[in-house]
Amino acid sequence: MKGIPSKLTQHQIELDTTLPLTHQASYRLNPNYATIIKLDIDQFLAIGFIQHVEEATWLSPIVVILKKNRKLKIYVDLRKLNFTTKKDPFPLPFRDEVFNTMVGCEAYSFMDGYFGYHQIL
Repeated sequence: MKGIPSKLTQHQIELDTTLPLTHQASYRLNPNYATIIKLDIDQFLAIGFIQHVEEATWLSPIVVILKKNRKLKIYVDLRKLNFTTKKDPFPLPFRDEVFNTMVGCEAYSFMDGYFGYHQIL
């Protein structure tokens, strides 16, 4: 986001430091999926979407799901990490509130809202 100070646009997740760090055990993985997952992870590393970390304070397992179109979808189980995050005093508005503020506008692109998430560091 050019022109906006990075101090305003960089997002940080604050953790409750009174709770202990957790290293979750990995889930059992179908051996046939391992090569496909390795290819996806290598692709994410190559484009810079994820990065290699030597030492992590948190470890969350991946979950692989076979979709209806027979493709694999990779998810990360962040439930324990989400449990320890500090709650935001200014939560996102309800969907109805957002739609009410758009009354009278000619257009709104859901794609803009979706891709904006991935632009915040």
